[in-house]
Parts: sequence; C-alpha cells; structure tokens
Amino acid sequence: MDSDLRNSRTPIPVPRTGVPLGITDPVEKARAELKAALAAIEVKANVPRRVSHVVDEKVAQAREFRRREPGLAAAAVVGAAALIGTAVWALVRGYAR
Repeated sequence: MDSDLRNSRTPIPVPRTGVPLGITDPVEKARAELKAALAAIEVKANVPRRVSHVVDEKVAQAREFRRREPGLAAAAVVGAAALIGTAVWALVRGYAR
C-alpha cells in the first residue's frame, strides 16, 4: 500500500514557506526559493499577526476555562480587579506624597 501512495501523482501540499519538490528549471527553482524565503521572513517578522494569534489562543483558553469553571473564573476576575485597583491606589498615593 505504501508503494501505491508513493507512485500516485497527487500533488503534495506545500506550506507557503516551503519549496515544492521536482522543479528542474534553475530559474523557476530560484524564484520558488525566493518566494519561500520572503514568505518565511514575513511570517517571522510580522509581530502584530503573531501577537494576534497568541491573544486569540489565550482568549479561547479563557472562554473554555470560564465554561468549565465559572466560579473560579469569577474569582479570578475579582482578584485581578482588586490587584489592579490596589496597584493604581498605591501609584496615586505615592505620587501624591
């Protein structure tokens, strides 16, 4: 069965940052490598997009936690609000003195 899979002519999906196999023309291969390199640079250097993905994942995790443990989630929100309030109070008090 493995030989059937290897001999099939279905194209293998290639990520944006990869170079397809089987390119014989040197110019086409250089273009494909340049395109893949530029895509890799864009993926690596696009910090706002990377941060957006991380934030989306964390929001999804928080929503799942809220769904599973509503009491603990409410306690975490109250605790975070108290911590932020205390920090703001301390900063204002320190500035006012």
